[in-house]
Order: sequence, then structure tokens, then C-alpha cells
Amino acid sequence: MKISLTKGASEGPTKLNAFDNALLDANIGNVNLIPVSSMLPAEVEKIPMPELKPAEMTNCVLSHQYSDNPGDEITAVIAYALTEEMGCVVETKAINKPLKQLEEEARFMAEYMVEKRNLEIIEYECISQTHTVEDKASVIAALIYHDPIRH
Repeated sequence: MKISLTKGASEGPTKLNAFDNALLDANIGNVNLIPVSSMLPAEVEKIPMPELKPAEMTNCVLSHQYSDNPGDEITAVIAYALTEEMGCVVETKAINKPLKQLEEEARFMAEYMVEKRNLEIIEYECISQTHTVEDKASVIAALIYHDPIRH
């Protein structure tokens, strides 16, 4: 399976428009996002974010934060931990919380998920998006699945 990490931030005249603009900033604004739970197969290849076809059905794990309070610092974080057998994806978000604290929270959650499965992390990656709100703003961080779901 191929995956990509992406992130975006933007302002907008409404909550929906700020969110849509953040998705556009992350290059995932023209697709249909399908939220999935946080599991990865063992064989994962991380690739740079490709251009997606408009209206494509796109599976993802999404972290999103919004605020309309000027001066707020909003943050979205996504991370994944791979083991020999499988991977786990975690997301967190906050308003006015230190980035380092959120990244540590993501790491803790990933480590906990892996530990509960009696596995060991062989690879870990975390991305984050922070933005200081001017009027109405959204941030997103996402892990995008590029292979279709197989039944």
C-alpha cells in the first residue's frame, strides 16, 4: 500500500470555507475524503503527495482543528508507527497547546497502540500544521491511502 502525509492551513469567511481552503492548501481539496480507522498493513510505501483526480474517492485519517478566535494558535497532528506486522495511525489536535506537547501526545498514543498489540515500532513519523488565527481558520494534517480498499 502507498501512503502520503499532507498538511494545510487557511483562513476563510466561514468555518466550512476555512476547512475547504485548508484542504486545498494540503492538495486534497478536490477529492472526496473517506475517513477510515487507523490501521496500516505491514508493507507500506510512503510517497510524496501526488496530484489526485478531481472527485476521486480517497481514504484518509484526518486531524482537523478550527477556531474563529483571533490570536488562537490552532494545531493538527498526524503520525504513524510501523511494525513488522502492521502499522497504527494516530491523530490529535488542539487550540493554544504547545506543538511539542501535541507531538509527544501523538508519539505516546502510537507507542501505546503498538504495545497493546505486543509489537515493536520499527519506523515512526509525525507531521503537524500550526496556524495563528486572524479571523476564521482551519488546519489539517492527513495520512492519505492511495491503494483502493480490497474486499
